[in-house]
Amino acid sequence: MDKVFKALADPGRRLLLDRLHADNGQTLGQLCAHLDGVTRQAVTKHLAVLEDANLVTVVWRGREKLHFLNPVPIHEIAERWISKFERGRLDALAELKKRLEGETDG
Repeated sequence: MDKVFKALADPGRRLLLDRLHADNGQTLGQLCAHLDGVTRQAVTKHLAVLEDANLVTVVWRGREKLHFLNPVPIHEIAERWISKFERGRLDALAELKKRLEGETDG
């Protein structure tokens, strides 16, 4: 879990995970296109940390290297650190926050 926390500690890596969440299975070039001011080399290093933490998996399609989000480590953290007894209360608070901020679907 230490590798997962280390990987999640960096805002650039969290942004990459957000990009993969929005559109899973992207190449390095596709990921770099959405990150203004970040070099290709920096994105490659961030992806290596995410792969090492098992937050990103890679599938080769010919010469293309596709990156996919692996949510399992994040789920494991949630299961360990957010007890099942707290989940109902936290869900209620999250829903209240959405309603107060006017972010409801209905």
